[in-house]
Amino acid sequence: MTNPRDRMPQTGILIDDDPLYLRTLQRSLRKCGLRIVTATTKAEALAAAQAEPPDFALVDLRLGQESGLGLIEPLKAIRQDMRVLLVTGYASVATAVEAMKRGADDYLLKPVTVDAILRALADEMTPQPEPEVTMTPLSRLEWEHMQQALKETDGNISAAARLLGMHRRSLQRKLAKRPGPERKPDDTPG
Repeated sequence: MTNPRDRMPQTGILIDDDPLYLRTLQRSLRKCGLRIVTATTKAEALAAAQAEPPDFALVDLRLGQESGLGLIEPLKAIRQDMRVLLVTGYASVATAVEAMKRGADDYLLKPVTVDAILRALADEMTPQPEPEVTMTPLSRLEWEHMQQALKETDGNISAAARLLGMHRRSLQRKLAKRPGPERKPDDTPG
């Protein structure tokens, strides 16, 4: 008897509040032979998943004012072997840990490529080459955290600074310094 996860998924649901992003990703995944439906809200997603339980769900962390984390468990309840991939433009260790605790199978960074999605959905038993380890510099994590605070406060620097517990000018200075790229452990700043 084969495990449902030992085969490449054929059907999926993409859940994101950006309709243009959804259409683009849906088109690309359909070209790969997958049957894909889309949803922009939690309610739409659950209704679509109940109507035809998909093999996988790609869930955005932020769905307007809602969190995609709240969809993981209800989707798994609809179909226990459904692969749930959480995607976000605001990566953090805390949300990654929370997503895995709730049952997410993978955590991907936006903008996510079709290749990355297909790799995440590929047969888990197939030996994969050892991934190249990269580290996100603390300055990048801090910068992304500040960007998230700005988004939460609709771009209001003073309100974002209060939210972060720092002075407005300090926030402005830190935002002006865009952080560098991720590094491999053997890279040394030079």
